[in-house]
Amino acid sequence: MKSVILIVFFLFNISCGHSQLGGENTKPPFHDLFDALLQLHVDDEGMVDYKGFIRDEEKLDQYLQLLSQNPPDRNTWSREEQLAYWINAYNAYTIKLIMDHYPVKSIRDIGPLLDILLVNTVWHLEFFEIGGQPASLDEIEHKILRKEFEEPRIHFAINCASVSCPKLLNRAFTAGKLEAQLEKVTRGFINDPSRNELEKNKISSIFSWFKEDFTRNSSLIAFINRYADSPLDPNTKIRFKDYDWGLNE
Repeated sequence: MKSVILIVFFLFNISCGHSQLGGENTKPPFHDLFDALLQLHVDDEGMVDYKGFIRDEEKLDQYLQLLSQNPPDRNTWSREEQLAYWINAYNAYTIKLIMDHYPVKSIRDIGPLLDILLVNTVWHLEFFEIGGQPASLDEIEHKILRKEFEEPRIHFAINCASVSCPKLLNRAFTAGKLEAQLEKVTRGFINDPSRNELEKNKISSIFSWFKEDFTRNSSLIAFINRYADSPLDPNTKIRFKDYDWGLNE
């Protein structure tokens, strides 16, 4: 049993290694095109009209090309500009992934025949390029967003096309509005009774999977209570809800 735990820990560290994705002398792209598509094809509950996105595939591809050709320059872009870029990239390429395999019942149906936890899943598929380099959703999430920024609220900003995921915001993230947007999606997720049943001390599995991200500066309950309308008792025993991987359509 100990050896299994060590293997999983080792593989997890590989997943969270440093990313080489990035650019030099690039300028932050405008996210207006993605913003317009999100307003048109995502409702206030975060449910996605994938058929609508398919009809507007040319516009989404135009935005993805803009992202691909303008990867963040870590030396000149602000932290907010980089975060907005990577959050939008994750969400836009996730939508593209679903579109390319539509119709599907779950994003997990797209994965490889041999699905190996943390190593070979749908999130490890290198189906797009950033700055001419093959890239995957896993790399954006674990090697860039989690590792480089240590911003726990990103977990409520990126969307994995599933019912139990945080709602897909129907606006693009921008550097100028990033702080307000991160606060909005975090507060919205924590107080969403379909994702967290605070009165029953049952919370999303996201808080279990990424507990280390939420407990760097305080306890998990303390983090949740910063945003909860009905705070949890600090001494309560929490439980984690089952995750619904059904498509957020």
